[in-house]
Amino acid sequence: MATDESKLSRFLDEFKQKTYESEFTKFMREFRQKRPQLEAEQTKSRAIWWDHKQDLDTIRRAQESRVKQQPYVYQNKV
Repeated sequence: MATDESKLSRFLDEFKQKTYESEFTKFMREFRQKRPQLEAEQTKSRAIWWDHKQDLDTIRRAQESRVKQQPYVYQNKV
């Protein structure tokens, strides 16, 4: 009985739909396998530009010093 089930499962495996994987997905998977330190480098780089404390005074001064712009800049003022 077990041999019949294994034959059946092998037969059905041949007809299973293969899942699609794009070339880019394959490339990224292989690239990450070749460079396991990549995620740590990304985290470090993100910390340089984004993950830092905001100076609230500087943000407030920048917002206050903005000059209001007309909706369509190339139109003459009416």
